[in-house]
Amino acid sequence: MLITGQSKGITVLAAASLVSAVLGSIHAFSVFLAPLEQVFGTTRSQVSLSYSMALMALTFVVLLGPKIYNRGSAAAIILTSCGLAAAGALIAGMATSLSVVWLGYSLIFGMANGLGYGFGLQIAAQVNPGREGLAMGIVTAAYALGAMVAPGVFDMALAQQGFGLAMTWLAVVLISVGLVSAAMMHSVSARFVSAAEHSDSVVAPIRSQVLLWLGYFGGVLAGLMVLGHAAGIATAFRPQMVAWLAPVVISASNLLGSLVAGRLADRMSLRALLAGLALMTATALAAMAVFGAVVGLMISFALIGFAYGGTIAAYPAAVAKLFGMHNSARIYGRVFTAWGAAGLAGPWLAGALYDWSGDYRVALIVAAGMGLMSAMAITILFMARRV
Repeated sequence: MLITGQSKGITVLAAASLVSAVLGSIHAFSVFLAPLEQVFGTTRSQVSLSYSMALMALTFVVLLGPKIYNRGSAAAIILTSCGLAAAGALIAGMATSLSVVWLGYSLIFGMANGLGYGFGLQIAAQVNPGREGLAMGIVTAAYALGAMVAPGVFDMALAQQGFGLAMTWLAVVLISVGLVSAAMMHSVSARFVSAAEHSDSVVAPIRSQVLLWLGYFGGVLAGLMVLGHAAGIATAFRPQMVAWLAPVVISASNLLGSLVAGRLADRMSLRALLAGLALMTATALAAMAVFGAVVGLMISFALIGFAYGGTIAAYPAAVAKLFGMHNSARIYGRVFTAWGAAGLAGPWLAGALYDWSGDYRVALIVAAGMGLMSAMAITILFMARRV
């Protein structure tokens, strides 16, 4: 039976948000770029692959999510996610080569991250009918909160004992939060209800799914490029800047964008919201490429973060509203592969273009073009009026 009741909805939302906040630390990876380059004597693009592959692993599990989410209680899913994530962090922290970082952080932590985030996003929306956009926005905002807090914490660990200590701290927090969140889920007997258990399952037109995929891909590629290289971009434009402040600014704006867009998805035109966020991204990227070394760098970071947070909150809400909440996990899992593709292409491409050109301007211009493509895909989708 679908979980009902406001108190249950709030409890599940709170538990999902706690886990999401810790898992959001994945977007603080840019603070590890320079240290890992030095430790392993490798290039920026090679280290960037650690982040890119983690996002791909995350995406793969979100795609499979509808086949997993109802295989056990919500408490069991949460414990599995946090336990595996902690194991992956510990393996990465003990790495003596970059390939072991890829195993622990990129593969194991990345997959566990996808399980916890994807499950939390869907069950939080499912138990808060009529407020799906807001619920998804809160879980997404919690993810951004983790990305905002983590850079400073990781920077302290790096200064003390390096990458290994940072991963150990992450593992301890994951285990602690996993136990608390699982207890909260268990207290209300939370369990995900799949689309197969409902009679209103629908088939989304392929054309609509393709356009949503293109819109999502273009919209998030820019954000992930900047998130994955925020510290590097900041010091490239302003060498005197404290590097970890850049991912903090982006993540704080990301958090705000998630909350605002999640709420707006329940109240305004989805076409205007999704296209508007893409255009905001493109404009901020172009401004950063042209004026970043002179003025407005942090403003551009803030706008990109806000638009990225809004995009990742608005798209799952849009899928739920267009195709029904009980079809959301299945259809959004497919659309979400765009996020994974952008996660693989974006950070690696930014690193490769940096290695080639010596700065980030070319990468920023390419990302701005992808933002424009996103806005165009969404416009075409809603012009057809057959979504």
